[in-house]
Amino acid sequence: MLDFLLAQMKAAGEICTAEQQQLVDGDIEHKSGKEIVTRVDRQVERFLRERINETYPDHGIIGEEDGTTKGDARCCWIIDPIDGTTSYLFGQSYYSISVALRVDGAYTVASVYAPALGQLFHAERGCGAFLNGSPISVSKRVKLEEAVLSTGFACLRSGWEHNNLTYFNRLVPRILDIRRCGSAAIDMAYVACGKYDGFWELNLNIYDIAAGVLLIEEAGGVVCDFRGGYAYPEEGIVAANKELTAAILPWLE
Repeated sequence: MLDFLLAQMKAAGEICTAEQQQLVDGDIEHKSGKEIVTRVDRQVERFLRERINETYPDHGIIGEEDGTTKGDARCCWIIDPIDGTTSYLFGQSYYSISVALRVDGAYTVASVYAPALGQLFHAERGCGAFLNGSPISVSKRVKLEEAVLSTGFACLRSGWEHNNLTYFNRLVPRILDIRRCGSAAIDMAYVACGKYDGFWELNLNIYDIAAGVLLIEEAGGVVCDFRGGYAYPEEGIVAANKELTAAILPWLE
């Protein structure tokens, strides 16, 4: 199953790479407010759905663009065809394809692929997490003042009155530095491999974080909501090593 997933990720990445410079105004839609989608988002999701249906016809699918496909509720693929559509649209490299398989409520295999960066992450439950085939692990930094964190602002695009600016203003003065890729899947993959020490965000969806959750857990990190529980992403999401997570949470109350 992992070999199948990685083969589809690479093929989907080829579609993204080939089509990025071909986009024209007619290829872009506004789903709502500042939420945009391109024809390539839809093209990649259709490709992945078709390949999954061919190989695992009884499995369910949840995708960002086409919603939920009926199937075996025990086995469900969760797809974000392009996470970081704005970066993709503007010809930038920080976008990714994110896919995870959930079996009986637990993520079992997952991959995040950033084709423009040449970075293919994958994880399999109980087998660890990897970047381009090499094992990865979360960072060991435990002090906020030494940590580089990442975040995003999906809440602002959605017009939330209760938004991430409050938490941003609390945390940024207390950490070493902040990063923002514009792709939650890349942010979480970078936590998994130690490029970032931690990540937090509001107003994400299951397809934004599914693959990243397994990557981080298999890399030795933890994922929780803003209260330290498991109601993510609905109640916010935090990811880091265990000790740093404990240092971040008081500032998210």
